[in-house]
Amino acid sequence: MMQLQDILFSQGFGTRRICCGLIQQGLVQVGPQALVCTDPTELIPPEGLSFRVQGETWQYHAQAYLMLHKPAGHECSQKPSTYPSIYTLLPGPLRNRGGGAAAGVQAVGRLDQDTTGLLLLSDDGKFIHRMTSPRHHVPKVYEVQVKHPLDDRQVARLLAGVVLEDDPKPVRAAACEAVSEHHLRLTLTEGKYHQVKRMVAAVSNRVEGLHRSAIGSITLPPDLLPGQWRWLSAEEVLALTQKTK
Repeated sequence: MMQLQDILFSQGFGTRRICCGLIQQGLVQVGPQALVCTDPTELIPPEGLSFRVQGETWQYHAQAYLMLHKPAGHECSQKPSTYPSIYTLLPGPLRNRGGGAAAGVQAVGRLDQDTTGLLLLSDDGKFIHRMTSPRHHVPKVYEVQVKHPLDDRQVARLLAGVVLEDDPKPVRAAACEAVSEHHLRLTLTEGKYHQVKRMVAAVSNRVEGLHRSAIGSITLPPDLLPGQWRWLSAEEVLALTQKTK
């Protein structure tokens, strides 16, 4: 059981004082019957709780696991230098969950501002580490549009391993397929800086467009449009974490 004000605070609706005020003003409705609750200290079981705050419906989540279809022209940073932050695409409560200096969900890895596609976000530090640690070898699939026609030699080199400027150890693709003359499907299990672009450059080609289509067992749904987000299901989170233990 949790006090209603603590539930709202944990879900990112502001400080406890703000959450208390929302409740006392009758702006919070609880449960399937959407009953108005004006007592901030009322004890409520949080699991499975549906509630409305200022007319918007929310579901209680002890921890947040999201997918976002990242559009081009957005930076994966809380303090972007040039382009808008991906976090502006999310509602306020997701950006403020938990309070404190490290409030809100965080991107699980990063995509360049001109790269589109699947991005996971969470406020679960262990999940983020599991998804990004090189030792877990989480596969990430990229759809790469290249400038010059592809050939078997380029694909073979990417599979065998190419040497990047700052790393004498060859970097290999886990899978590589020329889908068409200018479309390369590349699967990586590590995440070095600008890795796809540098690997493609190492085989004398150039990336013209880059889109991440899958992470682990999760594929970007065709109906999730650029800039849109949704919660991961419990089954999706379990499938991701089971493969990386």
